Amino acid sequence: MAGKRMIEAMRRALAALVVAAMLAVQPAHAQSMLRDAETEQLFHDMSADIITAAGLSPRNVRIVLLRDPSINAFVAGGQTVYLHTGLIDAADTANEVQGVIAHEVGHIANGHIVLQDAGFKGAMGVSLLSLVLGVAAIAAGAGDAGAGILAAGQRAAMGKFLAFTRVQESSADAAGARYLATAGITGRGLLTFFKKLQNQEYRYAITQSEGSYDRTHPLSGERMAALDQVTRGAPNWNTPSDPGIEARFKRVQAKLRGYVNDPRQTLVKYPLSDRSVPAHYARAYAYHLSGYPDQAKAETAALVKALPHDPYILELQGQIVMEGGDPNGALAPLREATRASRDAPLIATTFGHALVATDDPANLPEAEKVLRLAVQRDAENPWAWIQLGTVYERKGDVPRTALATAERANLTGDTRTALASSRAALAGLPKGTSDWIRAQDILMVSQTAWEDERRRERRR
Repeated sequence: MAGKRMIEAMRRALAALVVAAMLAVQPAHAQSMLRDAETEQLFHDMSADIITAAGLSPRNVRIVLLRDPSINAFVAGGQTVYLHTGLIDAADTANEVQGVIAHEVGHIANGHIVLQDAGFKGAMGVSLLSLVLGVAAIAAGAGDAGAGILAAGQRAAMGKFLAFTRVQESSADAAGARYLATAGITGRGLLTFFKKLQNQEYRYAITQSEGSYDRTHPLSGERMAALDQVTRGAPNWNTPSDPGIEARFKRVQAKLRGYVNDPRQTLVKYPLSDRSVPAHYARAYAYHLSGYPDQAKAETAALVKALPHDPYILELQGQIVMEGGDPNGALAPLREATRASRDAPLIATTFGHALVATDDPANLPEAEKVLRLAVQRDAENPWAWIQLGTVYERKGDVPRTALATAERANLTGDTRTALASSRAALAGLPKGTSDWIRAQDILMVSQTAWEDERRRERRR
């Protein structure tokens, strides 16, 4: 009985740690995912060699951006790296972000996952408060932080658990450094990012003298010391970061700041005297989102003048025009952006949305063609399925309207709608066609999910 009580106390302590830590690291589904064609292409290009060096496929590992101002990155199982917008905002270079990605890929390649043995699904990653999950409870501050929830014996058990997670973190650090070296990318960014973390530890008065016994992650100083010799000894230490990647990063960083930050903050960071492409980008988004259409159009016009065939700038121009109430005026730049990007699915979806928004039946065939290609290349875009469903609805194609609704519901976790809509699609689609088979697949998945939900409800 005493052993069982200790195990139960340990589970409660772990649960307390999880609850506190999740205040600092919310799960991906609780945060807003940001999707942007230019950003996703940059993430792919700056990480592909790192992922390959880890023995993984760049086609399978996703880099996902979450709207969250905290400076954090994590993995939560599978082959997805989550980056917070706050991390992109805080980074000085693309090379720093590459260092973070390399660390997270180390977790993926080594199969790390926090709290798995305790029955929890946690996250392994990097945050500015001593690198994730330890900030809010035992892992934050000195040993006294955990004294209230752990007795001596339980504390010893927790110490073993924390030691295990620290080993995983150190392993991911070392792996990340190896992947950078193999990819021919300097490890300078990895070290300078850890220096940022250490500065935050100083700011929050996290003691450096007592070591990291009570933390899930080693202290940043410990990590820097361990990595310094490895990274400096690599043949690519003095290799400059790819100037093309760095220039693209400045653009993406600027547009992100214009999109997520307070417009006043953006205009201070990028004053009107700054006539660079990143500055125009940031101000265009800031003006557009704060309700100054003329200024937004002026900034976009400057971008188009400088780079008239850039698909991402043309996409921005079309988006601003469309959201200003003129979908017809948005068609030309969005059509050119779609062509120039070789039918990048996110840009094509925006173009398809503009075609639908014109309310002109003559545009429906082109909209259907564009949107079908978009979902073929990226089926995990609920907005694209909504637009394609609208096209089918206006054409009077009831079964395919139901199928598009089922696809959207399946992606967003709306099991009830996915189940009902897939049944409706099956009833009207020609048997044996690719659409019919897809509706059948969604029906089977949704039926299983629905039954699981009912079983969980009965057990409560």
